[in-house]
Amino acid sequence: MYRRSVRRLAIVAATAMALATAPSAWAATASSTASDSFYTYDGSAPLSAFAPGTVLKTRTVRYHIVGIATPVTAIQLLYRTTDAQGRPAANVTSVVRSSTGDSTKAVSYQSFYDSLNPQDGPSRAIAGKVTLGGTLANFESAALSALLLQGDNLVIPDTEGQSADFAAGPEYGFNTLDSIRAAINSPSTGLNGATKFGLLGYSGGSIATDWAAALAPTYAPDVNENLVGFAEGGLLVAPAHNLKYVNGSVVWSGVIPMSIVGVSRSFGIDLTPYLNSYGLQVYHRLQNGSLLDAFGHYPGLTWQQIAKPQYADPDSVAPFVEAVNRVNLGSAPTPTVPGYIAQGDGGVLEGTFADPPGIGTGDGVMVAGDVRALADQYCATGDRSISYDQYDLLSHVGTAPVWAPKAVSWLDDRFAGKPAPSDCGHIPAGNSLAPERTVPPS
Repeated sequence: MYRRSVRRLAIVAATAMALATAPSAWAATASSTASDSFYTYDGSAPLSAFAPGTVLKTRTVRYHIVGIATPVTAIQLLYRTTDAQGRPAANVTSVVRSSTGDSTKAVSYQSFYDSLNPQDGPSRAIAGKVTLGGTLANFESAALSALLLQGDNLVIPDTEGQSADFAAGPEYGFNTLDSIRAAINSPSTGLNGATKFGLLGYSGGSIATDWAAALAPTYAPDVNENLVGFAEGGLLVAPAHNLKYVNGSVVWSGVIPMSIVGVSRSFGIDLTPYLNSYGLQVYHRLQNGSLLDAFGHYPGLTWQQIAKPQYADPDSVAPFVEAVNRVNLGSAPTPTVPGYIAQGDGGVLEGTFADPPGIGTGDGVMVAGDVRALADQYCATGDRSISYDQYDLLSHVGTAPVWAPKAVSWLDDRFAGKPAPSDCGHIPAGNSLAPERTVPPS
């Protein structure tokens, strides 16, 4: 109990320091890594010549908290991975060694930076870049210092890749798994093939966490062997449901155009023919937007306001339906390692009052019934080591601080070799996670 209290105090103190130092750091470092050649693969051999997880470049940087350099160093790796369309790609991850730990365990932490701008990634925040869109990643770097203090090594991938492919779940998973491979492959990190890994992420970070756990048995069985479990909260499961849930919401409706940009970019499809003039205006405005550019900026926005009249039903846009079905976790494999999943259901606190038939309520942006359904699906098709918490009176933002200490404690127990608890058989029924069906335009 004492250890947990210290951890919570450390997280609060670190976050407070980040908030206090943010204004002074902003002006000094806003463009410090704007043009950084480290992110570019410039080798003579094609990327396809390298196995996923191959390290292409290595550098050491100071670990920054909101632009302020700390005595801690981070090893940053450019590595080979796979994008949403299955093509070879290069991505960056950051490995931070704890001064009090050893090489036996590491936490792969997936950030919730949620941005369409590659400049907002966690690796750039760690290297000292401060941007408005990277605010979340910068504040996370403060909170993560608590994990370092308790002896956990950290591996922090840029989950969205170098194109900032927002919400492209499978790519998030590939980037995360190959980040772990790169950390093991690099002699600079001190991690090795015997290091045990735990996956940790909330919101956008939970997308990467769950997809990594789901894809590991087939895409990276070598990594899967060393996973002790995954802990996540505020999970995006069936994006087509989320689109209908946040439609017209006060705060979260801005994710509708963000998802359109993200889907278009990730899967190489053109959705502009389906948008009206206002929709095109918003679409182009958010090309490099972050969650902070969308959160609360489009109160009451609906799909119908940005789509042409004949496409008032999003299911009438065939390429969009195809893309969102590809990122539906209900159609993905089941993880083979234990998991802890938490979800809020107090979305009215964040201005989402919708309760669509067959979808129901959520935390303001994520659908609680979808998360319950996925947890039940994992129980039915996996090893039944799934723990689930639902907080009916907490919103998306409000659930995070409740989830975090329990998630870290849950991972600590998995690293310690304790049997994973299970709520299987006690999780209420959820929604159907069947793929969406395309309907004719009206």
